[in-house]
Amino acid sequence: MENTDVIYGLHAVREAIESDTVNKLYIQEDLRGKNVDQIKDLAGQKKVPLSWLSKTELNKLSENGVHQGFLARVSQFAYTELEEVLDQLKEKESATLIILDELTDPHNLGSIARTADATGVDAIIIPKHRSVGITPVAVKASTGALQHIPIVRMTNLSQSLDKLKASNFWIFGTDMNGTMYNEWNTSGKVALIIGNEGKGIGQKLKEQVDEMITIPMVGHVQSLNASVAASILMYEVFRNKK
Repeated sequence: MENTDVIYGLHAVREAIESDTVNKLYIQEDLRGKNVDQIKDLAGQKKVPLSWLSKTELNKLSENGVHQGFLARVSQFAYTELEEVLDQLKEKESATLIILDELTDPHNLGSIARTADATGVDAIIIPKHRSVGITPVAVKASTGALQHIPIVRMTNLSQSLDKLKASNFWIFGTDMNGTMYNEWNTSGKVALIIGNEGKGIGQKLKEQVDEMITIPMVGHVQSLNASVAASILMYEVFRNKK
Protein backbone atom coordinates (compact mmCIF):
# COMPACT_ATOMS: atom_id res chain seq x y z
CA MET A 1 0.00 0.00 0.00
CA GLU A 2 1.26 3.51 -0.80
CA ASN A 3 2.59 5.47 2.15
CA THR A 4 0.28 8.31 3.11
CA ASP A 5 0.47 11.27 5.42
CA VAL A 6 -2.07 13.76 6.71
CA ILE A 7 -2.17 17.50 6.10
CA TYR A 8 -4.80 19.96 7.26
CA GLY A 9 -5.85 23.59 7.03
CA LEU A 10 -7.55 25.39 4.14
CA HIS A 11 -4.46 26.72 2.30
CA ALA A 12 -2.35 23.58 2.73
CA VAL A 13 -5.17 21.32 1.52
CA ARG A 14 -5.99 23.55 -1.46
CA GLU A 15 -2.33 23.65 -2.57
CA ALA A 16 -2.02 19.88 -2.19
CA ILE A 17 -5.13 19.26 -4.33
CA GLU A 18 -3.80 21.62 -7.00
CA SER A 19 -0.44 19.80 -6.88
CA ASP A 20 -2.16 16.42 -7.46
CA THR A 21 -0.80 14.87 -4.25
CA VAL A 22 -4.12 14.25 -2.44
CA ASN A 23 -5.44 10.70 -2.20
CA LYS A 24 -8.53 11.45 -0.07
CA LEU A 25 -10.20 14.67 1.09
CA TYR A 26 -12.20 15.14 4.29
CA ILE A 27 -14.41 18.17 5.03
CA GLN A 28 -16.22 18.95 8.28
CA GLU A 29 -19.83 17.86 7.77
CA ASP A 30 -21.50 21.01 9.18
CA LEU A 31 -19.19 23.45 7.37
CA ARG A 32 -20.73 25.83 4.83
CA GLY A 33 -19.54 28.75 2.71
CA LYS A 34 -17.51 29.68 -0.36
CA ASN A 35 -14.34 27.93 0.84
CA VAL A 36 -16.22 24.63 1.09
CA ASP A 37 -17.71 25.14 -2.37
CA GLN A 38 -14.32 26.02 -3.89
CA ILE A 39 -12.54 23.02 -2.34
CA LYS A 40 -15.40 20.69 -3.37
CA ASP A 41 -15.26 21.97 -6.95
CA LEU A 42 -11.47 21.67 -7.08
CA ALA A 43 -11.62 18.11 -5.70
CA GLY A 44 -14.23 17.27 -8.34
CA GLN A 45 -12.01 18.62 -11.13
CA LYS A 46 -9.04 16.62 -9.83
CA LYS A 47 -11.18 13.52 -9.20
CA VAL A 48 -10.22 13.41 -5.50
CA PRO A 49 -12.55 11.23 -3.36
CA LEU A 50 -14.37 13.27 -0.69
CA SER A 51 -15.84 12.26 2.66
CA TRP A 52 -17.69 14.34 5.24
CA LEU A 53 -16.61 13.91 8.88
CA SER A 54 -17.61 15.40 12.21
CA LYS A 55 -15.38 18.00 13.84
CA THR A 56 -14.56 15.42 16.53
CA GLU A 57 -13.33 12.94 13.94
CA LEU A 58 -11.25 15.62 12.20
CA ASN A 59 -9.76 16.66 15.56
CA LYS A 60 -8.73 13.04 16.09
CA LEU A 61 -7.19 12.65 12.62
CA SER A 62 -5.28 15.95 12.93
CA GLU A 63 -4.25 15.22 16.55
CA ASN A 64 -6.13 18.39 17.56
CA GLY A 65 -4.41 20.57 14.97
CA VAL A 66 -6.10 23.72 13.68
CA HIS A 67 -7.66 22.05 10.64
CA GLN A 68 -10.31 24.72 9.81
CA GLY A 69 -12.60 21.88 8.73
CA PHE A 70 -10.33 20.59 5.95
CA LEU A 71 -8.03 17.56 6.06
CA ALA A 72 -6.43 15.39 3.39
CA ARG A 73 -4.48 12.19 3.09
CA VAL A 74 -1.56 12.80 0.75
CA SER A 75 1.22 10.79 -0.83
CA GLN A 76 4.34 10.62 1.32
CA PHE A 77 6.38 13.81 0.92
CA ALA A 78 8.82 13.52 -1.97
CA TYR A 79 12.21 14.87 -0.96
CA THR A 80 14.54 16.03 -3.73
CA GLU A 81 18.11 14.80 -4.27
CA LEU A 82 20.89 17.37 -3.85
CA GLU A 83 22.48 16.28 -7.13
CA GLU A 84 19.20 17.03 -8.93
CA VAL A 85 19.10 20.57 -7.49
CA LEU A 86 22.77 21.24 -8.33
CA ASP A 87 22.26 19.95 -11.87
CA GLN A 88 19.30 22.32 -12.38
CA LEU A 89 21.35 25.26 -11.07
CA LYS A 90 24.54 24.39 -12.97
CA GLU A 91 24.04 26.92 -15.75
CA LYS A 92 22.67 29.71 -13.55
CA GLU A 93 24.91 32.60 -12.53
CA SER A 94 23.08 33.15 -9.25
CA ALA A 95 21.14 30.86 -6.95
CA THR A 96 20.02 30.74 -3.32
CA LEU A 97 19.88 27.73 -1.03
CA ILE A 98 18.78 27.68 2.62
CA ILE A 99 20.35 25.11 4.96
CA LEU A 100 18.60 24.43 8.28
CA ASP A 101 20.99 23.03 10.89
CA GLU A 102 18.96 20.85 13.28
CA LEU A 103 15.89 23.08 13.36
CA THR A 104 13.32 21.40 15.63
CA ASP A 105 10.18 23.57 15.46
CA PRO A 106 7.84 22.66 12.56
CA HIS A 107 6.31 26.17 12.72
CA ASN A 108 9.75 27.62 11.98
CA LEU A 109 10.27 25.22 9.08
CA GLY A 110 6.87 26.12 7.62
CA SER A 111 7.43 29.84 8.06
CA ILE A 112 10.90 29.67 6.46
CA ALA A 113 9.48 27.70 3.52
CA ARG A 114 6.77 30.33 3.07
CA THR A 115 9.35 33.15 2.85
CA ALA A 116 11.67 31.01 0.71
CA ASP A 117 8.88 30.54 -1.82
CA ALA A 118 8.11 34.27 -1.76
CA THR A 119 11.74 35.26 -2.35
CA GLY A 120 12.59 32.74 -5.06
CA VAL A 121 14.87 30.47 -3.02
CA ASP A 122 15.87 27.47 -5.14
CA ALA A 123 15.78 24.77 -2.43
CA ILE A 124 15.92 24.12 1.31
CA ILE A 125 18.34 21.55 2.74
CA ILE A 126 17.62 19.86 6.07
CA PRO A 127 19.43 17.09 7.99
CA LYS A 128 17.87 13.64 8.15
CA HIS A 129 18.48 13.25 11.89
CA ARG A 130 17.91 15.49 14.96
CA SER A 131 15.79 17.80 12.85
CA VAL A 132 12.15 18.44 12.06
CA GLY A 133 10.94 16.92 8.78
CA ILE A 134 7.88 17.71 6.68
CA THR A 135 5.11 17.28 9.27
CA PRO A 136 1.42 18.28 9.01
CA VAL A 137 2.17 21.27 11.29
CA ALA A 138 5.04 22.41 9.03
CA VAL A 139 2.86 22.06 5.92
CA LYS A 140 0.06 24.10 7.50
CA ALA A 141 2.49 26.79 8.72
CA SER A 142 3.88 27.06 5.18
CA THR A 143 0.34 27.74 3.81
CA GLY A 144 1.12 25.40 0.93
CA ALA A 145 4.63 26.66 0.11
CA LEU A 146 6.12 23.24 0.88
CA GLN A 147 4.26 21.94 -2.20
CA HIS A 148 6.33 24.26 -4.40
CA ILE A 149 9.89 24.44 -3.07
CA PRO A 150 12.32 21.50 -3.33
CA ILE A 151 13.31 20.07 0.07
CA VAL A 152 16.57 18.12 0.22
CA ARG A 153 17.16 15.84 3.21
CA MET A 154 20.79 14.90 3.84
CA THR A 155 22.41 12.43 6.24
CA ASN A 156 25.56 14.58 6.48
CA LEU A 157 25.31 18.37 6.17
CA SER A 158 29.08 18.80 6.30
CA GLN A 159 29.51 16.68 3.16
CA SER A 160 26.69 18.67 1.55
CA LEU A 161 28.63 21.89 2.11
CA ASP A 162 31.67 20.35 0.38
CA LYS A 163 29.47 19.51 -2.63
CA LEU A 164 28.05 23.05 -2.66
CA LYS A 165 31.52 24.59 -2.59
CA ALA A 166 32.54 22.34 -5.48
CA SER A 167 29.53 23.77 -7.35
CA ASN A 168 30.70 27.37 -6.78
CA PHE A 169 28.43 28.21 -3.84
CA TRP A 170 29.57 30.62 -1.15
CA ILE A 171 28.59 29.41 2.32
CA PHE A 172 27.24 31.93 4.83
CA GLY A 173 26.17 31.57 8.44
CA THR A 174 24.60 33.81 11.08
CA ASP A 175 26.49 34.99 14.15
CA MET A 176 26.63 37.87 16.63
CA ASN A 177 30.00 38.86 15.15
CA GLY A 178 30.19 39.13 11.39
CA THR A 179 29.47 41.28 8.36
CA MET A 180 26.41 43.49 8.75
CA TYR A 181 23.62 41.97 6.67
CA ASN A 182 23.13 45.20 4.68
CA GLU A 183 26.83 45.10 3.67
CA TRP A 184 26.65 41.44 2.63
CA ASN A 185 27.82 40.61 -0.90
CA THR A 186 25.08 38.25 -2.06
CA SER A 187 26.12 38.02 -5.72
CA GLY A 188 26.62 34.64 -7.34
CA LYS A 189 25.54 31.39 -5.71
CA VAL A 190 24.60 31.75 -2.04
CA ALA A 191 24.01 29.02 0.54
CA LEU A 192 22.80 30.38 3.89
CA ILE A 193 22.87 28.27 7.06
CA ILE A 194 20.23 28.95 9.71
CA GLY A 195 21.15 27.42 13.06
CA ASN A 196 19.19 25.51 15.68
CA GLU A 197 16.72 27.59 17.74
CA GLY A 198 18.78 27.19 20.93
CA LYS A 199 22.44 26.57 20.14
CA GLY A 200 22.80 28.06 16.66
CA ILE A 201 25.07 26.58 13.98
CA GLY A 202 27.09 23.51 14.91
CA GLN A 203 30.85 23.96 15.32
CA LYS A 204 31.80 21.66 12.43
CA LEU A 205 29.60 23.59 9.99
CA LYS A 206 30.92 26.91 11.35
CA GLU A 207 34.40 25.88 10.28
CA GLN A 208 33.17 25.46 6.70
CA VAL A 209 31.44 28.85 6.51
CA ASP A 210 33.06 31.42 4.21
CA GLU A 211 31.57 34.42 6.02
CA MET A 212 29.34 35.10 9.02
CA ILE A 213 26.46 37.57 8.66
CA THR A 214 25.09 39.66 11.54
CA ILE A 215 21.66 41.22 12.03
CA PRO A 216 22.15 44.20 14.41
CA MET A 217 19.97 44.39 17.52
CA VAL A 218 19.70 47.12 20.16
CA GLY A 219 17.10 45.59 22.48
CA HIS A 220 17.51 43.46 25.58
CA VAL A 221 17.09 40.14 23.75
CA GLN A 222 20.19 39.28 21.76
CA SER A 223 18.76 36.71 19.36
CA LEU A 224 15.93 36.51 16.85
CA ASN A 225 13.55 33.64 16.19
CA ALA A 226 15.10 31.38 13.53
CA SER A 227 12.34 32.04 10.99
CA VAL A 228 12.49 35.81 11.54
CA ALA A 229 16.27 35.90 11.07
CA ALA A 230 15.98 33.69 7.99
CA SER A 231 13.27 35.94 6.53
CA ILE A 232 15.34 39.12 6.96
CA LEU A 233 18.32 37.51 5.24
CA MET A 234 16.31 35.91 2.43
CA TYR A 235 14.77 39.28 1.64
CA GLU A 236 18.22 40.89 1.64
CA VAL A 237 19.38 38.37 -0.99
CA PHE A 238 16.14 38.91 -2.92
CA ARG A 239 16.52 42.72 -2.75
CA ASN A 240 20.09 42.58 -4.04
CA LYS A 241 19.23 40.23 -6.87
CA LYS A 242 16.44 42.57 -7.94
